[in-house]
Amino acid sequence: MTIAGARPSSPGAAGALQPTLRGALSPSSVRLFLIRHGETASNRELRYVGARDEPLAASGRAQADSLAAVLAELPLAAIYASPLCRAGETARPIAARLGLAPAPEPRLSEQCFGDWEGLTRAEVVERGDGERERLLRWESDAGHAPPGGESLEQVRQRAVACAGDLLAAHRGEWIALVSHVGPIKSLLCTALGAPLATARRMFLDPGTLSVVDWGDPPVVRLFNAHAHLGWSQARWMQPPPAAPRREG
Repeated sequence: MTIAGARPSSPGAAGALQPTLRGALSPSSVRLFLIRHGETASNRELRYVGARDEPLAASGRAQADSLAAVLAELPLAAIYASPLCRAGETARPIAARLGLAPAPEPRLSEQCFGDWEGLTRAEVVERGDGERERLLRWESDAGHAPPGGESLEQVRQRAVACAGDLLAAHRGEWIALVSHVGPIKSLLCTALGAPLATARRMFLDPGTLSVVDWGDPPVVRLFNAHAHLGWSQARWMQPPPAAPRREG
């Protein structure tokens, strides 16, 4: 893991806030601001994007700018990002406002969905009974992987290992992690002591913030916050997306 450099001192808002806010965190923990990247075109259609590289949509770029504005007020010491394009595009405006350089962290990458990448759930089911059974097993068993892909348990193992390294490197500090649904939900389930199956009951919108104080024990402070985007912008407040049109 590449450890990001320390935040340079400055007389700005974050520097003024830092002495007061530091006291809200145990010196034996690290505060993780878990950021789901902004929206992509495939996200809007609820497709399995996974390890595919896809840029942000215009809406996702606006979400990244909103995240940058709200996080600029905080004393964040470092920012780490998944190497996937959508995470990097989200991280860059945040890092620029903070005066930091984002450090790539492969363990924050999204779960690989293998043969299902680019498909919606309905399109996987349409492939036939065998594929439908594999999908249902994957949805009920965190140790089961999509064909050619990665299980949520594998994602959890790498995400938790990453959090442990970040605790060792940034004890007592606040840091930002720009990641994806799988790693963020895995960390949240682990912090809560909940089985990974709980992840299926948690909805994480694009461009949102979750906060965990990672220590012994971890404490969840915030989940799926989107106040910076506006209340009405949450996906669960929107009508369901239209089914994608198919050629032929």
